[in-house]
Amino acid sequence: MGRGITKHEGTKFSFSRLIVRMALILSVLAVVTVALIVITTSTANSLMSLDKKEMPNIPATILPSYSATSFTSADDQTNLSGWFFKTDSPKSTIIVVHDTQSNRLPFNVEMVEMINEFLNLNFNVFLFDLRHSGDSDGAICGYGYLEWQDVLGAIKHVKKISVTTDVILYGIGSGCSACLLAMDKLPPSLDTEVLENYNQKIADLGFDEHYIAGIILDSPAKNSDDYITPFVVKKSKLSFVTKYFVPYAIRVSSGESSSTNLATEISRLPIPVCIIYGGRDTFIGSDKIGQIVEERKRLNPNTTMSKMISGAGYVESYMIDPVGYRETLKQYLETYFK
Repeated sequence: MGRGITKHEGTKFSFSRLIVRMALILSVLAVVTVALIVITTSTANSLMSLDKKEMPNIPATILPSYSATSFTSADDQTNLSGWFFKTDSPKSTIIVVHDTQSNRLPFNVEMVEMINEFLNLNFNVFLFDLRHSGDSDGAICGYGYLEWQDVLGAIKHVKKISVTTDVILYGIGSGCSACLLAMDKLPPSLDTEVLENYNQKIADLGFDEHYIAGIILDSPAKNSDDYITPFVVKKSKLSFVTKYFVPYAIRVSSGESSSTNLATEISRLPIPVCIIYGGRDTFIGSDKIGQIVEERKRLNPNTTMSKMISGAGYVESYMIDPVGYRETLKQYLETYFK
């Protein structure tokens, strides 16, 4: 008769099976992890290399008189292109910062009326192409995580070519993120001891956070990653997973370690803020923007203006109601910059 398996041998056999199972599970996890990394990296690279939106063909005769100009982003590596419109005795200079996959004319030919109105209200206007858009250089975009350097470069350039003593930032879509991130990078003063805590490029800009007198935000998001996530959902079939990793990959590629709570930044800004958004925005979420507005008004009721354009989607407010949009901007400028 054959010898049965002893208790000791049975234990060894069970342990061996456990080791095999664990090895299989770890192998599967390793394959899944590698696949996730590959998909995340591929999606991030694809989103950062979206097709560049060229300038629209608008006859120069319908534009107000302007000076074509070029300058360098604060990264000292990316050449950017823009237009400077000036008026007599300007109160300030409005710098327009466009959305991802847009250019210096975010509303195409309809932008002309807005420019004219700014000039009539005695504000200079500076339009420029962020990196990887229009006539500017740059092989990739960063949904604000790279473009904040372009905003600082634009402010520095305007400081040189304009007689105004401050600027008003006007962000559209992810341009809101670029503006807010740029402001967050600036020192509170130009005191020598304060500047010691900042890198040399920021210290050499020649201005601090007080140089920004106001900010206009068209479709601001609650978090800086929120401008990336909707693109991931469209791009990736595994977006239910990758939407949590692709924004991180883009941040790392841009040299940023973490996302920024834009809602918190907006709520605590000590300068006049104007927020415009669409009532049917499903990209960022009109309800989320509404929450930003309410929090801002709660904390800073005397320096906050807002307008919700009924029926408008993401960055569609001006196209849906140009008259109401421009009237809101006019009211904001006349109220806070007399």
